[in-house]
Amino acid sequence: MKFIVSSTYLLKQLQVLGGVINSSNTLPILDNFLFELQQNQLIVSASDLETTMSSKLDVESDNEGSIAVPARLLLDTLKTFPEQPLTFVVEENNTIEISSNHGKYALAYADGAEFPKAVALENPSATTISGDILATAVSKTIFAAGNDDLRPVMSGVFFQFSTEGLTFVATDAHKLVKYTREDIKASQVAEFIMPKKPLNLLKGILAASDEDVTIEYNDSNAKFTFENTELVCRLIDGKYPNYEAVIPKENPNKLSIDRTQFLNSVRRVSIFSNKTTHQIRLKIAGAELNISAEDIDYSNKAEERLTCDYQGDDMQIGFNSRFLTEMLNNLTSDEVQLEMSLPNRAGILTPVDGLDEGEQVTMLVMPVMLNS
Repeated sequence: MKFIVSSTYLLKQLQVLGGVINSSNTLPILDNFLFELQQNQLIVSASDLETTMSSKLDVESDNEGSIAVPARLLLDTLKTFPEQPLTFVVEENNTIEISSNHGKYALAYADGAEFPKAVALENPSATTISGDILATAVSKTIFAAGNDDLRPVMSGVFFQFSTEGLTFVATDAHKLVKYTREDIKASQVAEFIMPKKPLNLLKGILAASDEDVTIEYNDSNAKFTFENTELVCRLIDGKYPNYEAVIPKENPNKLSIDRTQFLNSVRRVSIFSNKTTHQIRLKIAGAELNISAEDIDYSNKAEERLTCDYQGDDMQIGFNSRFLTEMLNNLTSDEVQLEMSLPNRAGILTPVDGLDEGEQVTMLVMPVMLNS
């Protein structure tokens, strides 16, 4: 088995696949990349049993074969090479030899047959979506997903496809984000919960890519196919909570304000908040928003006044500043609107501008009780 490939081209593909490999694996074979050579095409795969990702690379060869190569060792070696062709030759003594312009390097390999095979999806449904839209949907929602092992359904992003549009939802019970695209429709209704790890990988690869991604899914697995790459992952099992029920419908109090100004103010004031509750207080009266925080234990306090556009009754409401900062950071609009009904009901944060046609973002943040 022998093939020739460009060093930087190989490195670029392997770095993407390397994101799948865990730092400590129960099965030693998972510390490897699987190389499957089919004449002038090399298929490289990486897996952690839950997620398997593979890429097709063009190489010069007329051989066939499959071996498992140590991932860390190969990546560390490739990072040091300038652009040049590398020749890989499988030797008799269970090593694969790499020849560069300056030297030779031998790595021990394992049998490719030991590597776990990716799941084949039986009668899947499919939807096609543009790569950058998928990347946007993931980055707008994934930060709100929970990390609680006891509630695994909340640790992923909920994909809801219908003939009206696509919806992506993430929540950890303190904050919730719902991202909707009405300009893309699925052929049939489907719902599934995607784990965070494969989504973070996809987000990194697809950002600013106009490639179309085909998403195939059944009850237990999903498969994403684009360009020369394929990612198959196991879905999170369980029923997603009824998120529509927690979004308050009647919100008579509406506050519009410049996003950057609001974000900077919240950031500054929150430095003075209690280190365990991160509580800040918003006091709104007329066209004035008063943001304050106090840490009674250390006698620290801060207060800022901003002008805003407000329709509704005068009110005071408390929020966890970390959640508010995270949400404001994740929006890209110049102006945001915060809708509220009562101090003990969730506030709804939405961008006023900067959205594409058919795109909607709704963020919900739970209030914290104020000690008057």
